[in-house]
Amino acid sequence: MRIEKHKHPHVFRVIERERKSLATKSLVKGQTVYGEKLVKADDGDYRIWSARRSKLGAAIRKRIREMPIQPGSRVLYLGAASGTTVSHVSDIVGKQGIIYAVEFSPRTARDLIKLAQTRKNIIPIVEDARHPTRYSSLVTGPIDVVYQDVAQADQARILLQNVQAFSSFGTWAMLAIKARSIDSTSRVKDIYENEIKTLTEGGLELVEKIRLDPLEKDHAMVVCRVGEYIS
Repeated sequence: MRIEKHKHPHVFRVIERERKSLATKSLVKGQTVYGEKLVKADDGDYRIWSARRSKLGAAIRKRIREMPIQPGSRVLYLGAASGTTVSHVSDIVGKQGIIYAVEFSPRTARDLIKLAQTRKNIIPIVEDARHPTRYSSLVTGPIDVVYQDVAQADQARILLQNVQAFSSFGTWAMLAIKARSIDSTSRVKDIYENEIKTLTEGGLELVEKIRLDPLEKDHAMVVCRVGEYIS
């Protein structure tokens, strides 16, 4: 078994025989979050990152070119759920970064809150991502990346509302489009195009779009950046 650096900072490949797995170096030694495999090495523990349980992990496996979430990034994460992907983002941004993790369901957020007790770079916020003014007082300082993974029909609008509230020129935005949460009958391609149109008309510049099939059926990851005008 060997561990190699990925092209994206603080992301790694664990290679065992013919099998290659994504991983992040754990910020908390000995900790697993969702039953993932822990690989121990001389320089620390590496957590296997399941691409079938994480849209961001799937995007990296599908060779997304732009990865705005970097060491030291300040991330507003919408739709944090119990913290599966958030925990890997926590590893990536490290002790110098911070994640404001917004989750609407109090029951789901219990695990997120528990996770934040051992990872001080996670600030859990139990609120509705459709109403950013409700948690604006909790988000301090500039935001580098707004990441959205919310199963709602108005995904693009929710992202734009939060970008408007917390971002400035040059801020990155990432949207995990869940086509069948938006429309159960239209062509998936048309759904993606409509969501992207909403984003660009709202002032975001499209940087990259990548489909996540077959790892995540009827999903796409969109990477955008805030332009000079955000409506």
